[in-house]
Parts: sequence; C-alpha cells; structure tokens
Amino acid sequence: MAPGIWQILIIVVLVALLFGAGRISGLMGEVAKGITSFRKGLKEGEEGSEEDEDGSSASISENAQAPESASQEEEKTRN
Repeated sequence: MAPGIWQILIIVVLVALLFGAGRISGLMGEVAKGITSFRKGLKEGEEGSEEDEDGSSASISENAQAPESASQEEEKTRN
C-alpha cells in the first residue's frame, strides 16, 4: 500500500517540528553546496583529461616527425 498525501503531510510536519525549519533549510543549503562542488569537480576532471589527451597527441606527433628528419639528413649526407 503506497502512502497517501495525508500520510506524507503528517511525516513532513513531524520532521519540521523535530528539527525546526532553520535546521532543515540549512541542511538543504549544504546539500546544494555539495552538489555544486561535485559538478565543478566533474568539469575540472573532464578538462584535465582533455589536456592529457592533447599533450599525449602532441608527443606522438613529435615522435613521428623525428624519424622523418633523420632520414632526410641521411639523404643529404649521401648526396
């Protein structure tokens, strides 16, 4: 049996009486701050992983150019 609207309202009123409206609003504010910092951390993590990918691709392209320049130098010394 699912709780009805009256049962939910009674529970909400009891919680408000036990904890007080100030503590509940403060708790909700802390939850909101936690969610905000979590999302900020996710964004920073994504930006960091993109920078890592860019850095690794740059080192790969540098390594790919190094053998080409060595082969060009060998051709110059042969001529």
